[in-house]
Amino acid sequence: MLEGFRKEIQRQGIRFSMDDLASRLGVSKKTLYKYYSSKAEILDELIDLAIENMEEKAAVIINNEQLSLAEKLKGVIAVIPDQQELTDMRTLNQIKKYFPEQWEKFDSFLQSDWEKIRNLVELGIKEGIIKDFNVSVIMKVIITSINTTIDQSFFLENQITPEAALKEIVSILMDGLLEN
Repeated sequence: MLEGFRKEIQRQGIRFSMDDLASRLGVSKKTLYKYYSSKAEILDELIDLAIENMEEKAAVIINNEQLSLAEKLKGVIAVIPDQQELTDMRTLNQIKKYFPEQWEKFDSFLQSDWEKIRNLVELGIKEGIIKDFNVSVIMKVIITSINTTIDQSFFLENQITPEAALKEIVSILMDGLLEN
């Protein structure tokens, strides 16, 4: 059911009806409501999975003692959810507008995720690996750069995947930040 929900988001954005979802799944709406009481409940599950997925990816990177601090920073900046529909500006705007509780949960997670990056940046400055710029300015540049990956039209126009674009953004950012 969650996969069908994801496909409907990809096809129509978040504004599809439960009838649309039931039709996609080949079940009655009554059957659908046996498992989920609302679209918000399904969205909650999708967001929970995305958060768990991103936390796991970041933890693996941060706890990998074989990676240098620069590699950890690059890796954590480039973490995106496997749930691609949560990297689309149209969908995120619809969630923000029509599902404010779910938006708050996802946005709060993203804000805490920035703290992981901030901590790595501060450690990098302390260790002399990153130039001693204002951390708030560095974070603004990183956040703004990452947020550009939410503009799906950019990828279509330039025939590049979000992952490839983010990898290039990270390289541009880090090559400009690293001392050596």
